[in-house]
Amino acid sequence: MMLPRKYSINQQTGFTLLEVLVSLVIISIGLLGLAGLQATGLKNNLSASHRSQATQLSYDIADRMRSNKASINNYLTSFMAPTVAGKQNGCLTAAGCSSSQMAQHDLYEWNLSLINLLPSGEGVISLAAGNYTVMVNWDDNRDGTVDENDPNFQMSFQP
Repeated sequence: MMLPRKYSINQQTGFTLLEVLVSLVIISIGLLGLAGLQATGLKNNLSASHRSQATQLSYDIADRMRSNKASINNYLTSFMAPTVAGKQNGCLTAAGCSSSQMAQHDLYEWNLSLINLLPSGEGVISLAAGNYTVMVNWDDNRDGTVDENDPNFQMSFQP
């Protein structure tokens, strides 16, 4: 006949609880890392969106300039800053407007788009050696100023 075994009291009580706590700390660190990756991904996605908007706006004003060759030099920001350009109501009617008024209206609409689509967006249009250059800057790092730390988009074209 077999006698029942005597079980000794385990001297390592609470060891599995410690393993669970260590596991929770490791999982928490992993989840914080994933949250950091998600935040970085969102930031980079927003930056890519701003770059796409800047590209589209640059090509938009270039197309407007090409379609208004009679007053193409009126688009130069040395001639008229986009922030100074005003809305020309005559350009929105069937009667139309002059080519210089159209240039002013195009700059006005371009400036509105820069302000509405890009944080602190601003644009410069210049002419050098027969090439027109459109440069768009914006505050990508959201520090309140557009400086050398922020990206810009620049494109050149000939009409």
